[in-house]
Amino acid sequence: MFSPAAVVSDLWLIWVLGWLGASVWTAKTVARQSPASQLAYAIFIWIGAALLFFHLTLVAPFQVDFLPNWRWIAWAGVGLVFLGLGFSGWARFYLGRLWSGAVTLKAEHVIVRSGPYAMTRHPIYTGLLLALIGTALVRGTIASLLGVASIAIGIVIKIRQEEGLLIEHFGEGYRAYQSEVPALVPRPRRTEV
Repeated sequence: MFSPAAVVSDLWLIWVLGWLGASVWTAKTVARQSPASQLAYAIFIWIGAALLFFHLTLVAPFQVDFLPNWRWIAWAGVGLVFLGLGFSGWARFYLGRLWSGAVTLKAEHVIVRSGPYAMTRHPIYTGLLLALIGTALVRGTIASLLGVASIAIGIVIKIRQEEGLLIEHFGEGYRAYQSEVPALVPRPRRTEV
């Protein structure tokens, strides 16, 4: 029988391998953020990843459970990881050659407004945050909760940097997209009556 923790580890491993494989398939970079700008969000993401994915047994308070140890909570977390990684993978595939791990502009960059990008401006981050919350539910420790919070801070910083670059490049075209599509949390589409 599989444990929720083992399934989550396998899902993340598959996702990382797929992400690394796809990372070679990108367009030429024409503008890149400075290393200092990258460090501004990366430090939060790396600290958060250490808290979430590594067992910090030397720091006992971090290992305190924040949830009851109910099996259904862990399996619900597995479901969130599966959905989140799937959503982020779909968004990464949909973005294609315009994707980059850092804040960049690619050659022939366009505003992608369809597929998952019609639901949220940053569906990769939306999916990752969902998967991170699911991972925290499986782990159930204070460290995992702090890890998600730290990564979320890093993602918000990175989003602000990305959107600043996109506004600088696309101007009102990107501002219109911002006014129509939420940043992270999809909202139901309004239908005209």
